[in-house]
Amino acid sequence: LHQPMFYLLGNLSFLDICYTTSSVPLILDSFLTPRKTISLSACFGQMFLSFAMGATECVLLSMMAFDRYMAICNPLRYPVVMSKSAYVPMATGSWAAGITNSVVQTSQAMRLPFCGDNVINHFTCEILAVLKLACADISINVISMVVANILFLAIPVLFIFVSYVFIIATILRIPSAEGRKKAFSTCSAHLTVVVVFYGTILFMYGKPKSKDPQGADKQDLSDKLISLFYGVVTPMLNPVIYRIKT
Repeated sequence: LHQPMFYLLGNLSFLDICYTTSSVPLILDSFLTPRKTISLSACFGQMFLSFAMGATECVLLSMMAFDRYMAICNPLRYPVVMSKSAYVPMATGSWAAGITNSVVQTSQAMRLPFCGDNVINHFTCEILAVLKLACADISINVISMVVANILFLAIPVLFIFVSYVFIIATILRIPSAEGRKKAFSTCSAHLTVVVVFYGTILFMYGKPKSKDPQGADKQDLSDKLISLFYGVVTPMLNPVIYRIKT
């Protein structure tokens, strides 16, 4: 349990517990109670937790990709590079980056004035749905989210992609079929979770928004379903990673 991958997996499992705890009760409550209300402070609290957990998982998955890269491409250096003095700061840095991003995004949203009926067209206090209720200019929020998407989506995805290019190239150079199968089995589960998690996130926050009213309604429905998928289904899939053999 003190090996780097298992330490990172422990952080990932704790993160998934926090992530689902921040959103699933609200989703269940919206289905079971006729009056669906939430206080402003509770709404921003839920937004902060979900943002922090999502951003942390983005960084943590890229750290796990680096761990797989070292294990397969540089196995002799693995014990030295991935020592406790390395993987503990990697996990801590992932949490610090995710929480910092959440503080920035949530604090900016809290400064906005909200008017009208304040009905959130979503299962939870998802930031895109909340920003639609603001009766002020949200250009700063949009720019901030674009920067966050680059830092927590584009860069980690690029890092994971490059890592797996080297990993696959190394696996293909292994002479025996059994050796290739064993090497690939050590990272296949992680790669699956990466594709599912980043795929839903990129589709949610990276796709263009429709200006047509009917198209916008369909888009809102798809956003709800996608949010439900990566908030509930993806954490349920993550235990598959525990089958990784390091």
